[in-house]
Amino acid sequence: MENRKEELLRQCNAMCKNTLMETLDISFIDFDEHSLTARMPVNSRVHQPDGVLHGGASVALAESVGSAGAFIFLNTEDVAVRGIEIAANHVKSVKDGYVDAVATIIHKGRTTQLWQIKILNSKKELVSLVKLTTITIPAKKS
Repeated sequence: MENRKEELLRQCNAMCKNTLMETLDISFIDFDEHSLTARMPVNSRVHQPDGVLHGGASVALAESVGSAGAFIFLNTEDVAVRGIEIAANHVKSVKDGYVDAVATIIHKGRTTQLWQIKILNSKKELVSLVKLTTITIPAKKS
């Protein structure tokens, strides 16, 4: 399992090249049979003008980790995953350090998936709670 885990994390991080995830410096750091975790540094690149983590950056982190989780847990390369609905509640601000997004699958359907993503600060305090619905579509053949 450990070799598979390391390989899946490597693949997730490789998918970030030349994307928004790379711009936001998001990295996938852990996964188990029910969840996937990604980390994003909190610095001026993701701040609002008043110096705290921008809610849009949190939502981008949440959609990134939930969509990657759907792709992993579907265990097929024949589909593409898209977010179709996202709702976020931001409950705590963060000025620096990092946040972790832990995406846990609530419903694992073949077509749609429902995810809960908890964004936590370095003290493991809740920063945002996000609900994401994803849909799988046939992958385009290149």
